[in-house]
Order: sequence, then C-alpha cells, then structure tokens
Amino acid sequence: MADERVFNFSAGPTCLPIEVLQEAQQDFLSYKGTGMNVMEMSHRSKTFVDITSQSEKDIRELLAVPDDYKVFYMQGGATLQFASVPLNLLGSKGKADYLMTGQWGEKAVKECKKFGAAQLACDTKATKYTTITDPKEWKLDSEAAYVHYCANETVNGVEFHYTPEVGAVPLVADMSSNFLSRPIDVAKHTLIYAGCQK
Repeated sequence: MADERVFNFSAGPTCLPIEVLQEAQQDFLSYKGTGMNVMEMSHRSKTFVDITSQSEKDIRELLAVPDDYKVFYMQGGATLQFASVPLNLLGSKGKADYLMTGQWGEKAVKECKKFGAAQLACDTKATKYTTITDPKEWKLDSEAAYVHYCANETVNGVEFHYTPEVGAVPLVADMSSNFLSRPIDVAKHTLIYAGCQK
C-alpha cells in the first residue's frame, strides 16, 4: 500500500503518514469504542469535550500560547475571518493597516473595506506579489485598529520568515498555510487565525 501512495506537495491538503490514516480509519465507524463517529456525537458529550480539551492543550503546548490567550475552534475557514476580523476589531477607529503581499491578503483587504478603511501599509501587487517590501518602506498608521498580514501567500510563494514589527498596534495574522510549520511568537500577535483543513 505504501508503494502506491502519492506525495502531494501542493498548497493546502498534504499527505499524511499511513499510521495516522490507519488510526483515523479504525476510529471512523466507532471512535475509541463509543459506537459512533466523531461527526455523529454530541458536541456536549464527555468524549467530544475530551477531544477538544486535548486539542487545545496540544496547541497551547506546541505554540507556547500564553495563558491569557484564548483558543477558538470556528466554522467557516480563514476566508470567514476576513470579515470577522474587521467586524470585531475595527471598533471606533474604523481603519486598519494591511500588509498586502498576495491574493489572500488582497481578499482580506476587500472584505475589510465593507466595514471600514483598509489602508495599504504595504502593497506588492505591482510586483505580481513576488516580494515583501522592506519594512522601512511600510506606511504604518499608529492610530490603526490593527495591522493584518498573511504569513504565507501560497499562490505566488511569498512567506514572512519573521514576525512583522508594528509597534503598539495590535498584530493580526492569517497563518492558514504555514500554521504549526515552525515556532511562532504568539505573544507578539493579538490574533492568529488559520484554516485547519491545511
């Protein structure tokens, strides 16, 4: 069976170890002997609560998430967060800075504009999203509600290999395509979101 496996290096879904797939297959019809699949059980059941509690514990340990940060599991994927972020963080300031370095960042900007001003502190569209402008050239607004960036723009292959320094303005990151791929300084961020299907 291992010889027939395809190695998928595309953005998004990836190949998983056979042991992981076999364990998922074994638990698919009856998760840990409960007689039902995880998707069939109540979100209030002890088994499901244990799953989410362990998952949060693992995330906190892997990323060294500070105790005063919350971990949320939400439906809708990262694209939904393009609207959720400005709806929850713009507040009375009504404006936010965006480091637009690719198509995902551009989609986030477009969504923010429905609710307030999305200021382009960095815009690399002219380079067809193939670079990240030197931070010295960014036009950051100290009065912005937050600064948003996409940590890894998969379409054109642009990735931040550092956490942007934005002063006292809250930092928001879309880490859908590189979440858990390397250490993250969570404490430098106000919000990190990621689509878990990747």
